[in-house]
Amino acid sequence: MKWKTYRTRFLVKAKQLNSNLSFIDALGRHHSGRKGDYLVESSDGAFNITPRRIFEDVYVAMPMGQRGAFVGLAETEPVCRKAPQPYRERRGTGLQLM
Repeated sequence: MKWKTYRTRFLVKAKQLNSNLSFIDALGRHHSGRKGDYLVESSDGAFNITPRRIFEDVYVAMPMGQRGAFVGLAETEPVCRKAPQPYRERRGTGLQLM
């Protein structure tokens, strides 16, 4: 699964999910998506999941040659933040925050 660059008013990087994914972000928010939805990384490094219908209606893929023309958008993936990991329910805690 490789990152592709897309644009609206803001540049984002996104990967189309090839399986279901669920994770909790650094702020404790639960995100989940199905196969075909998109994992989106915004310019501030935050991740979210956007449903396929919405993503493909809003975003337009950028050709490879145009990506470097935008300030702050590296051609290679920076290794600065861990990608979201699948959320796993914890048993026996007694509390369920969702």
